[in-house]
Formats: sequence, structure tokens, C-alpha cells
Amino acid sequence: MAMRGVDYVVHAAAMKHVATAEYNPFECVKTNIYGAENVVMGAIRSGVKKVIALSTDKATNPINLYGATKLASDKIFVSGNNLSGVSGCNFSVVRYGNVIGSSGSVIPFFQKLINDGATELPITNERMTRFWITLEQGVAFVLSCLEMMQGGEIFVPKITSMRVTDLALSMAPDLPHKHVGIRAGEKLHEVMISEDDARSTVELADRYAILAPFLEARYEAYVKMGASPIVGDFRYASDTNTDWLEAEELRRVIADL
Repeated sequence: MAMRGVDYVVHAAAMKHVATAEYNPFECVKTNIYGAENVVMGAIRSGVKKVIALSTDKATNPINLYGATKLASDKIFVSGNNLSGVSGCNFSVVRYGNVIGSSGSVIPFFQKLINDGATELPITNERMTRFWITLEQGVAFVLSCLEMMQGGEIFVPKITSMRVTDLALSMAPDLPHKHVGIRAGEKLHEVMISEDDARSTVELADRYAILAPFLEARYEAYVKMGASPIVGDFRYASDTNTDWLEAEELRRVIADL
């Protein structure tokens, strides 16, 4: 009923707390998997033109339940193009990393500790890296993907990486770090495009698009946009990324939050 008279849908709802999902998986499955099915069927029945769903880097080669449910969600939205038919609703997915300053993320957590007079900052692992994107960058990317989508793609932006230790140092250079260990379901590094996904991926100037193998016509559309296929072994991961977020830039972003 909520989709009646609606042309475009951005599906951003998710149960995304990794530790909670590991402890009690049922609500995570209901929200992220059954919820995705509800959105797909509601959009098809209501004549929506385009749906774009927000995913996460944790959906690539998932090791936690949250990532596994988002992988299932991604598959549901991609396959929605089969259910809607040639002239029906187009479904695509946007996959990106941690949003700087978002609720529950490490930056507001560190900031609260600093404001409360902490004498040290907890670090899970000194080698840990993550992808980072600002809220404004995320919104702009979603809207640009909504405009260019053909249906069935998983869009991945080219964004920066940062070591968690560097993040902590940029926020509190005088505070020592306490290593507390990786939590259940947590990765050392995040991956947004695996080696297997790379075989169906095309590259544009500012993003990658993982194309659905069963929608071959979409490839020609991206070639016309100037996209080129990924050649050779490729893995887009936070530890091997070539674009890194510098401490001064992060401080500027945090100051604007």
C-alpha cells in the first residue's frame, strides 16, 4: 500500500548490528531477507519504475550473519528483474563501506570516549582496515546510480580506506591504544568485490558495476557509457585499496559532522 503511486524506491532499512545478529539471528533474517522480498513484491505489484537497495561490504564473502542476510538480500533484488519482466520494475543494489559518523560506528564511539576523559582507546586489531564514505558522498552516489541503472547491477563506489589505528591517532594522537581483540563475526579487512565477482564487473571512472550474468544486454549499455571489463585477477578490498584517507582529511570531515 505504501508504494501506490510511487515511481522510485530507495530501500535503506536493515538490521545491521553484527554482534546482536550473531547472538539472535531471527530478527535479522526477518528484516533483511523477508523484508527484501516484501519490497520486491510490493514494487512489482504497485508498478514502481525503479528500486535501488543499499547493501554493505560485509555482503561480500560474508563471515557473519548480518553479511549473509545482506548477500541474500542482494540476490533477491537482482533476481527481482526476472520477476518483473522486460517492461516492469528495474532493481539494482548499491554496496559501500562504513559511513563516517553514522550511528553506532567507531567515530562517534571514539569521540564519546575522548569527551568522557578516556585514558586509552580500544583497538580490535592494529592491522584492521575499513572502507570509508561520508553521508553526503553516499547520498550522491545512490542518486547517481538510480539515474544510470539498467537493472540487475551491484554498484560499488571507488572510495578511501583507512587503518583503524590511524583513525584513532587522528582523533586522539596522545592517547595510547588497548588491543581488545576482534569481535564475533568481525573481519580484519573488508572486501567489496571478490575475485569471483570481478569476472562480471565493469569499471567506470568513479565506480564499479557488478553485472548480473543472466542480463547480458546490460553489458552493452555500459560499454556505451565508456565502461571497460575487469581484466585479470582483481579484488577490491580495504587493505589493498590504492586510495587512503589521510588523518587531516578525516579531521576536517569529523569537524563538519
